[in-house]
Amino acid sequence: MKTLYIFLTRSGTLVSNLVYALTGAEYTHISLAFDEDLNTLYSSTRKNGYTMFPAGPSREYLNKGVFRLRENIPCALYALEVSDEAYARAKRRAEHMMTHGELYRFNSLGLLLCAFHIRWNRRRHYFCSQFVSEVLQKSGSLDLPKHSTLMRPNDYAALPQLRCLYQGRLAGLPQRQSMEMGEVESVIGLYLEVFFGAVKSGAQKMF
Repeated sequence: MKTLYIFLTRSGTLVSNLVYALTGAEYTHISLAFDEDLNTLYSSTRKNGYTMFPAGPSREYLNKGVFRLRENIPCALYALEVSDEAYARAKRRAEHMMTHGELYRFNSLGLLLCAFHIRWNRRRHYFCSQFVSEVLQKSGSLDLPKHSTLMRPNDYAALPQLRCLYQGRLAGLPQRQSMEMGEVESVIGLYLEVFFGAVKSGAQKMF
C-alpha cells in the first residue's frame, strides 16, 4: 500500500474569495501530493504561482508563489491509502498532464457552475477539484460520491476514506516549517510578462 496526500487551502485570492462568497466553504482549493514531505503539489491553478492567468494543470510549492506570501491561510492535510498500482497510475496521469500542459486549460466556467451544482465538462479543461477528482477516479484510487465537475475541495474533508493529518494555519504545517522559503517574485513583473506574451502570441497569429 502507498499513500496519496490531499491538501486543502483557502488562499484569499480573488478567485478564492469569490468561491468562498458563493459557497461559504472553509476550503476553496485542493492539491494532490505523492510524498509525505509535500515537496511538489499537483493541481489546476495559476501556472506561475502568483498571477490568476495563465492557469491550468500546474505544480505548486509550499515555499513559493501564493503559499509563500500567505502563511496564515487555513489549510488541512489528508492521507488516502491506495494500492501500489493505483498510486502509480495516479502519478503517471498527473505527470503526463504537467509534461503536456500546453494541451490543457483552466475550466473557468466549470468552476463557476460547480458553485451552483451544475455540471460543465469541457474536454481538457479543469479547475482544481475537477483535476484532482479525475486523477483519483481514473487511477482507481477513490470512488467519488458525485461527478468530478461537481466535486468541491470542501467535499474531500467529509470523505470517510481520508484520514486527517493536520488542520490549522499554513504557517503551522510541519512540512512547510521544514522548508527553506523561496524568494518572492515581482507580481507586477509577472503580469507584464503575461501581457507581453499575449501580445506576442496575437501578433504571430496575425502574421
